Amino acid sequence: MAAPFPFELVSPERLLFSGEVEEVVVPGVEGDLTVLKDHAPLMTTLRPGVVTIGEAGGKRTRLFVRGGFADVAPNGLTILAESAMPVEEFDAAKLEIELQDANEVLAASKTEDSRRIASERVDQLKSLQMTMPGV
Repeated sequence: MAAPFPFELVSPERLLFSGEVEEVVVPGVEGDLTVLKDHAPLMTTLRPGVVTIGEAGGKRTRLFVRGGFADVAPNGLTILAESAMPVEEFDAAKLEIELQDANEVLAASKTEDSRRIASERVDQLKSLQMTMPGV
């Protein structure tokens, strides 16, 4: 059993989680990372994905985040998400519409910069489709 540490996940709308946890899997821009008690301090940008929270007794909570920052400090982990919601509230139909819109923006892009940005958005949304249940 891992030692517990404090964790909070906050979005602009609300506090989604606050409590003692044993581990948190974070979707960092450079890959997923697992945070345990006494993890080395770091700050990373988040990519859209699922934060998996491991609580005492084996309980798992999954929250979808759409970007933000994770701050691992000596006093615990804080995630400041651009947007977040429980995975159960995730809407696959809305994601499909966003992907269609992003593909249209990509097709209409006229400059190299706008194509790069639109292409990154399409890639993010496709990646998200693969990670979300029921999608």
